[in-house]
Amino acid sequence: MTDIYDCHEKLQRDAQFLCSHQRMDTELVDRLVLQLNRIYPQILSDKEAHRFRNLSVPTEVRLPELLTHLYLKGEEACHEFYRGLHIHAEDVYTSLPTRVRQRDIADPKWTVNVTSSPERFVLNDRGPMFFLSCFSFLFGVALLYYYGEDDTLRSTGPFLHCSATALGKGAKDVLISYAEV
Repeated sequence: MTDIYDCHEKLQRDAQFLCSHQRMDTELVDRLVLQLNRIYPQILSDKEAHRFRNLSVPTEVRLPELLTHLYLKGEEACHEFYRGLHIHAEDVYTSLPTRVRQRDIADPKWTVNVTSSPERFVLNDRGPMFFLSCFSFLFGVALLYYYGEDDTLRSTGPFLHCSATALGKGAKDVLISYAEV
């Protein structure tokens, strides 16, 4: 989220974008005004909220007035406006010029990382045959354990006790209980 100490400056920079943005419709402006009025009445009083929710005045006029009012109220009012915008319209919030600039500063090679992101999810470079062989081996061990005779099961007990040391408490209890059966 935005830092509380620079919301005042960000609101000044983002005001033109917010006023020209088509997603800032009447409903969104009303939700923001209601949130600021109900949750933070010290920021927006009932009288001010009624003025900014007046439907006889077009949204294109009410929104700049609201932004100017919040700017004059100070840092906390600007911060709470950004919080409300983030809650009610995350797509508008993430497309704000100051948010885009922050993202570019934090990661200047952002576009390069997006193209290389599938490489991030590769677990290994051995291919599908390695996966199938490991899966087949484990499936064979499971079948042997499930359908094996009592002599076979008794010989797997020490193996299961030894392999349970690296597991969590719940999984360890289940594995040891199977080994003791």
